[in-house]
Amino acid sequence: MDTRKLGFDTKLIHAGVPKDALGSAVTPIYQTSTFAFDNAQTGADRFAGRADGYIYTRIGNPTIRALERNIAELENGHDGVATASGMGAVSVVYVALLSQGAHLVSTASVYGPSRGLIEKHFSRFGVEYSYVDTSDVSNVRSAFRPNTKMVYLESPSNPAMLVTDIRAVSELAHRQGALVVVDNTFASPYLQKPLDLGADVVLHSVTKFINGHADVVGGILVAKDPELARSLRATMVILGVNMDPHQAYLVSRGVKTLALRVDRAQQNAMTIARWLEAHPKVAWVRYVGLESHPQHELVKRQMSGFGSMISFELKGGYESGRNLMDSVRLATLAVSLGGVETLIEHPASMTHAGMSQADRLEGGITDGLVRYSVGIEDVADLIADLEQAIASV
Repeated sequence: MDTRKLGFDTKLIHAGVPKDALGSAVTPIYQTSTFAFDNAQTGADRFAGRADGYIYTRIGNPTIRALERNIAELENGHDGVATASGMGAVSVVYVALLSQGAHLVSTASVYGPSRGLIEKHFSRFGVEYSYVDTSDVSNVRSAFRPNTKMVYLESPSNPAMLVTDIRAVSELAHRQGALVVVDNTFASPYLQKPLDLGADVVLHSVTKFINGHADVVGGILVAKDPELARSLRATMVILGVNMDPHQAYLVSRGVKTLALRVDRAQQNAMTIARWLEAHPKVAWVRYVGLESHPQHELVKRQMSGFGSMISFELKGGYESGRNLMDSVRLATLAVSLGGVETLIEHPASMTHAGMSQADRLEGGITDGLVRYSVGIEDVADLIADLEQAIASV
């Protein structure tokens, strides 16, 4: 059955799922390192690419392929490449698309390790970089150099919640001969499809919304162009950062409820964001669904929903935020995001501690910023938890 013409919720369940010889309703876990050949010629043909079939799980596995095809179809891409972690996906795209002397333009408030990998490691091999506020397209234009090969975007960004006009940046980059990669983790393919907006590659930490249950780590890349997809896969294979079959099975199970989970979580988030915005002890709130968000109108054009990530700061700054996180009873003080449970964390001392204070501030990450990933609990309970915690500050 051609699932490409089906609705998104139907694709979540059926896209990429192969017909199993024994009639299994879900893709089985092919927990094997290697695959037997019928004869020597079959093995030779598979290695040469003359015949389809599996060779070795680092190269490909039926459980992993089902997930890759599912997410690729959800993103309207050609093919997916699953990796052992979100940073595995970031590493693959950097290695595949950047070389000595290449220049990268990236979102300043990008996930800390994504930036650290460039600044601390790829820079040793001659890769140049510029980190700018990509929510202003003129900053991207000004950052371009003759050797710019990639624009790497997060939108919404982590944790500043800044939104970039993906279509405008893609048009600009392509005129300059550069590729556009978008980390779509915060939005998920349910709320935003960067490839439809002109991007070349979309990236997810599937640990987050796609899996949604805080029980697996993984990443995935989806490319629009077949040749680009093959290049990403070849890089993944040689780096050895493939996803494990059991990981893929768990993520495939999680993705089936993506729409249901995101709908509930973003409904909760809107209620909480409005409550926070009206609270006298809250200095500011960044939630893309609020009219006060600087890119709210762009969000309405570019995304089909507002998601469930909120950043905010109490009037007491760093110390008040620290006391808040020590006082919550229902929300879990932990990094990560996008699960069924509500999580709270302090980026300046946790996920983005590897960045200098100057770089954090340039990216809109103040020392008192609190990142709040809204789950699917009863919203009244979440507000009561925040209320008692803020009252104790």
